[in-house]
Amino acid sequence: MSALVVGLASPDHTSQKVWGLVGAAGYACAALIAARSPTPWARTPAVVAVTGAAAVPLLYLSLIGRAQMEVGVVERAAELLFSTGTPYSPTPQAVRDFNPYLPGMALFGIPALLFGDTPFASARVWFLVAFLAAVAGAVRVLTGGGILPAGRSGPAPAPVAGTGTGAGLTGALWLVACPVVALPLSIGGVDPPVIGLLCLALAFTQRGRAGRAGLVVGVAAALKWTAWPAIPVIVAVLAVRGGRRAALRCAAAALGPAALTIVPAVLIDTGAFYQNVVLYPLGLGPTASSAQSPLLGHLIVLLLPHGKAVTTALIASSALGVGVSLLVRPPRSTVAAADRLALGLLLAIALSPATRIGYAVYPVVLVVWPRFTARLSGDRPATTRPASEPPHHHRTVTSRLCTAGPSPAARGARRRPHREHHRTGVRHPAGADGSRRV
Repeated sequence: MSALVVGLASPDHTSQKVWGLVGAAGYACAALIAARSPTPWARTPAVVAVTGAAAVPLLYLSLIGRAQMEVGVVERAAELLFSTGTPYSPTPQAVRDFNPYLPGMALFGIPALLFGDTPFASARVWFLVAFLAAVAGAVRVLTGGGILPAGRSGPAPAPVAGTGTGAGLTGALWLVACPVVALPLSIGGVDPPVIGLLCLALAFTQRGRAGRAGLVVGVAAALKWTAWPAIPVIVAVLAVRGGRRAALRCAAAALGPAALTIVPAVLIDTGAFYQNVVLYPLGLGPTASSAQSPLLGHLIVLLLPHGKAVTTALIASSALGVGVSLLVRPPRSTVAAADRLALGLLLAIALSPATRIGYAVYPVVLVVWPRFTARLSGDRPATTRPASEPPHHHRTVTSRLCTAGPSPAARGARRRPHREHHRTGVRHPAGADGSRRV
């Protein structure tokens, strides 16, 4: 239904209209198959939904050469990177001249620069490849073994019954078929690679691999600003689950790739970076951003005096509030961490004066996907134990209500004093229940 609404409401000759009409047919076929299946969320209807709502629209739009404007922006950024050393134009005039993404995003435009205007060299194809590779990597990480509790080493516990690579593959297919994911994948949105890397980073976090989690989220942070809130959230949950050393290792690994890509661009042309990556996405530049949806931030700018200053203050306040919550009550599981990250991004999306409803891909995936993947490896919130107590220590409590019989070793130990009594001839006084006290 959502795809049909997008198709009917979108202007003619746009990629969104093509996706909506074609995708609606794909979802309808998947719904009919799911209705006849004993398990509606099985793999077969998922494959049909992915084919009809993502693969077919992507192939058709690639053949007719129609894509989201972001594809051209990224490919032009790659050209500028190779010709001037920076992916940003120093004198942007029209909307297409602005590049609001971080320098790492320009890498997706290199195939088009090398191989020309061919469908398989388009940046949108490589957006898709990066997203699928990240999600497949997340499934592999989560189904490769159990989770080690913080501070322990050794063989990992077995995966939860009823889960595994097959369930992970089916879940990944349904993730791709989700309308908020299938739409940007088909028309060439830049957000799927970022959200895919965040899913992979959360998978490494769930496994307790702090260095790899930091490295992956650092790569995502080199692509777009929307990945930066994930760094403190992942560091916070790793501090709870793995201690200070794991948190520091994650933070160092995350800041490395981001610094290596962003610092050179800032040093080469600070003004171009500031105008393209800071002012334009916030809607504070002389040219209005094309990302405008009737959300709260956009309405504040339209209706209130000094609306841009108000929205900037609200975004800063919400970011500060989420940051304080990480210190006061840090998340203890990856599901809780994803929820905290989704809340922060949702506030930023709603309050930003230049935003799109399509950015809902972030909170939707962050809320739904980690809850599914938690079943693949049995993720549970970490529990605090005293340092002197082993992880699986059980205290023995003596009670007359206990009906379990003693172990063979205990029975043998209880009989040995009686054998001593017979050998030495020493008698022991009887207890109240008739047993001998030894």
